[in-house]
Amino acid sequence: MHIDKLNSLQQRLQHLFSRPALLTQALTHRSYSANHYERLEFLGDSVLNLAVSDLLYTRLGDLPEGDLSRIRSNLVREATLHQLALGLNLPDLLLLGEGEVRSGGRNRPSILADTLEAIIGAVYLDAGYLPAQALVQRLFAAVEINPQMGAIDKDAKTALQEWLQSRKMKVPQYRVVATTGVAHQQNFIVECEIPELQRTQSGTGTSRRSAEQSAAAAMLATLPTSKNK
Repeated sequence: MHIDKLNSLQQRLQHLFSRPALLTQALTHRSYSANHYERLEFLGDSVLNLAVSDLLYTRLGDLPEGDLSRIRSNLVREATLHQLALGLNLPDLLLLGEGEVRSGGRNRPSILADTLEAIIGAVYLDAGYLPAQALVQRLFAAVEINPQMGAIDKDAKTALQEWLQSRKMKVPQYRVVATTGVAHQQNFIVECEIPELQRTQSGTGTSRRSAEQSAAAAMLATLPTSKNK
């Protein structure tokens, strides 16, 4: 990748990498190289959730936990991250295999959302949590955040989390158990596990996020709706 493009991205991120290889890895799809962004994405997803949680706790501290959870889900969902990635001009910087390029991967929302999370993970590894948190705050500075966002429909993952928390149970565990298809047309199989209930359900999707939502929906379908059950 041309060094000028990487330098320009670092200026937009307002973070100068001491280890530029991390940024290159964060921009690399599995169809291009074995040294791709998925591990960084895994890390960045956790950093993003913590940073957004802190942001909401500070801005909307009077809201109940359920509303804060729904607002966070809205902010970290694929559609929102996709728009933020476009604002950083990430499509022009992605390193993709030829097949992925031909299939439109450069503009695929799931890939761009994953790449943004990987960049957040890369900043965390490069400089620690505070710079990564500052990056998240800059990214969401122009995003409207208000209490009314808590009234959005619950997605399956949020609904499942609230069901468990209302019963003083731990949040579910999600893990990718398999991927099928070629690199540019993959399907993910994700398991959702609730150890306290000894229950596991699986779901599939064209991205990790959509597969997690599918697994959460499958789990919800097995659970009683009454708190007394």
